[in-house]
Amino acid sequence: MASKKQSQMQEIDLTKLNLQQLTQLKRQLDQELTLFQESLQTPKLAENKFQDSLESLEPVNSSLKDKPILVPLTSSVYVSGTVMDHEKVVIDIGTGYCIKKDLDGAKDYVKRKVDFVTQQLEKLQGVVIEKAKVREAVMDVMEAQLQARLGAQLAAAQQAAVKT
Repeated sequence: MASKKQSQMQEIDLTKLNLQQLTQLKRQLDQELTLFQESLQTPKLAENKFQDSLESLEPVNSSLKDKPILVPLTSSVYVSGTVMDHEKVVIDIGTGYCIKKDLDGAKDYVKRKVDFVTQQLEKLQGVVIEKAKVREAVMDVMEAQLQARLGAQLAAAQQAAVKT
């Protein structure tokens, strides 16, 4: 996996790029950073939903049998219901599909989903951090080139002033 990752990343000597190329690279990195940061929102929402699902399974026990509950049909529509079997729950597995599982199986399923989404978020955050570091390096080289150019122009101007 590491070799695949390394083959996707190219090493570029930033000092050999001109200011126009650096500006283009910075613009591309800005776009990628924006895209990745926007991409972080969706898995973060999923992680929060799975965490909420896990927390909602915690209070389920035998004391709930035959108790009235509100069953969510959508995020804003609930209907009255009664707990018939506290040992089995129906969980949404995505794209409109639900399955019936025993309580421990449901908790395990949701915990695995939380762990998976958390791992994916960490990977994506790592990519964002790396892109930000590269962007910062590009900006440093751009600043150094601009200062060198400004210094050369200042030296030329001083030399021209001395000659006249």
